[in-house]
Amino acid sequence: MARMKEKVPLKDLNLTDRFLFDEVMEDPQTHRDVLSIIFGREIPLLTTTETEKELRVSPVLRSIRMDVISMDKEQAVYNTEMQDKRRADLAKRSRYYQALLDINLLEPGIPDYNLLNRSYIILITTFDLFGYKKYQYTFRPECQEIPGCILQDEATRIFLNTRGTNESEVSKELVEFLHYLEHTTDEEAAKSDSERLQRIHHRVCKVKLSEEVGIKYMQAWEEKYYEREEGREEGREEGRLELLQELIKKKVAKGMSVEAIAEVIEEPVESVMQIIAKMEENK
Repeated sequence: MARMKEKVPLKDLNLTDRFLFDEVMEDPQTHRDVLSIIFGREIPLLTTTETEKELRVSPVLRSIRMDVISMDKEQAVYNTEMQDKRRADLAKRSRYYQALLDINLLEPGIPDYNLLNRSYIILITTFDLFGYKKYQYTFRPECQEIPGCILQDEATRIFLNTRGTNESEVSKELVEFLHYLEHTTDEEAAKSDSERLQRIHHRVCKVKLSEEVGIKYMQAWEEKYYEREEGREEGREEGRLELLQELIKKKVAKGMSVEAIAEVIEEPVESVMQIIAKMEENK
């Protein structure tokens, strides 16, 4: 068995790690504090906060797993995602999240689309997806022919960037929070006099010290490790089969018998026959 790679201890994780982010945000008060920092006002969330929520339209279509989702007392829905790896599909991913979220907000048979909840898709990134050095990018549909004419569909997508530089354009609290995400330490928390940030840090410390969470973290890490190892094994096996197919194809073209091919490539006759049959099917 391959040797396991060393994992980062739970106590050393930053909030940019999805596991720690989800565990911390399971607490409704913490999620409320995070959203209140982002929006610059108190967000009166209901008590229920869901993490790793799967949304699916049908068994044959791709599902999504949302990091943190909750609803406030005015029925507005918030989906908050942590993204620490740059991907080329993030913009369209947010579009897909919005689509599946909307589909799940209306019960079958309801004809009035005005009953769709106000919604916010929030992606927190550790990189500048758009390249303008902003801490926050807020998107709402706007009419190209009439600047300032916003499509009032009450759907908003927000991208937060921990590497922004426009401190004068956003709140000090938001800047401190975004820096804290990447440097989740006592020292970084002590730099801020924000009560919300101090509560978030208290929750982080509690999660990191939890024996139950520690076991869960170990199990999650081992599961991902074995998934990666299985993927490598499958990849190696696929590569081996492709090589065998290529060898057998060349030998068949030379008129060699199945028995002769099997002897040359040191494979059972039955295996060679199966590979040849599969090659014939794929012609």
